[in-house]
Amino acid sequence: PSSIYSYGRETKMAIEQARKSVAKILNAHPAEIFFTSGGTESSNTAITAAVKDLGCKHIITSAIEHHATLHTVAYLQGQGEAKVSYVKLLPNGHIDLQHLEKLLSASPEKTLVTLLHANNEIGNILDIHAVGNLCKTHNAIFHCDTVQTVGHFPFDLRNTPVHFITGAAHKFHGPKGVGILYINENVRIKPYLHGGGQERNMRAGTENLYGIVGFAKALELATATQKEDSTYIGSLKKYMHDALQQNVAGTGFNGDVFGESLYTVLSVSFPKTEKSEMLLFNMDIHNICASGGSACTSGAEQGSHVIVAVNNDPNKVTVRFSFSKHNTTAEIDTVVAQLKEMI
Repeated sequence: PSSIYSYGRETKMAIEQARKSVAKILNAHPAEIFFTSGGTESSNTAITAAVKDLGCKHIITSAIEHHATLHTVAYLQGQGEAKVSYVKLLPNGHIDLQHLEKLLSASPEKTLVTLLHANNEIGNILDIHAVGNLCKTHNAIFHCDTVQTVGHFPFDLRNTPVHFITGAAHKFHGPKGVGILYINENVRIKPYLHGGGQERNMRAGTENLYGIVGFAKALELATATQKEDSTYIGSLKKYMHDALQQNVAGTGFNGDVFGESLYTVLSVSFPKTEKSEMLLFNMDIHNICASGGSACTSGAEQGSHVIVAVNNDPNKVTVRFSFSKHNTTAEIDTVVAQLKEMI
């Protein structure tokens, strides 16, 4: 895409067309959209830049963030580049905004607030405007990990007080390994990856052409039918919730299930028994795809840090079910019937 001959120019045009399309859907300027390898790179870039380039010496985050945020923050703290505060959680897993306000008021240093828009395990949704306005009042930088919501939630970035947001195509049926970082036009940072001048000198490396074009197309398709899809997927979540409650004794749910919550995710806690300890394994054998935590650590047999923070009951086994527009109530009936046998 950096070549000056015609084929190179054509691919460059395809990338710029994709950028325009993504910007239009999110109501941002094309110059604010940068293509990356996914949510992890985008969050690493934003958080590191806030500390190194924007002078944030204090980071406020929560215990239930994605590891792309938590590990980056811990690394910067370990390097002595920033101190970290963890905002309290309410019993339902939401961020305690009063505590956030307290932390911001008490911070003499320039501060970065980094919080998930929707939690990838329990689905709780943050009031992005409330947090953004708090940050504005206290002159803080706000990075919001929106990987779970881009493609599933209407965005109007020109009227949202946020400095950085992130997206990943695989969350809305796009290709894996491609994402975006939105950097508000008033923010000036240095590149995270050095080399060629790609992405207007913000991200070196040959652009992932197929990924980028795929990201834009998948986002177009996801947002075109977002209203109908969200209603349908939300009905599947409710259907499964009710079916589990009726059929599997001792079932509990994590997060603000039908309050401020993402319609694609249902976090369920089952009573721990000898049988249910093998639940994920048994579900896999029966071709049921569900996870015990975030997919980024699903293979590693460790309890979910999110569940530990929100509902730390050692006598429960927690499973996250995710739904898409391609799922059906018949599939849910099958899963619930199998679960009855497994617990």
